[in-house]
Amino acid sequence: MIALFLKSLLGAAAVLIIALLSRTSNFFIAGLVPLFPTFALIAHYIVGSERAAADLRMTALFGLWSLIPYAIYLLIVYVLSVRTSLTTTLLLATTGWTVAALILLLVWSRLFTVGGG
Repeated sequence: MIALFLKSLLGAAAVLIIALLSRTSNFFIAGLVPLFPTFALIAHYIVGSERAAADLRMTALFGLWSLIPYAIYLLIVYVLSVRTSLTTTLLLATTGWTVAALILLLVWSRLFTVGGG
């Protein structure tokens, strides 16, 4: 229970940092904060302590491929932010991320079996 509380504090701290940075002249740095590997560190620690090193390596490789849906999200935000409302932009970007993530999961599951590569 304490570990869950500490993880929620990390998330709250990230939101606070983003909010504070967005009000500065360096507002663009707020886009870097979500990329701090807070949750990756947690995931890699858990996988690395409970599974073989090869499984941690596979988790890291999947993490690299998971940058594709995020890049699609950012590209959609970049293109649509000056063409549509904020709500429409974010909804379409999130939809793009979701579709790309589903495709990634389908392709990954066909290329790699669970527990090995």
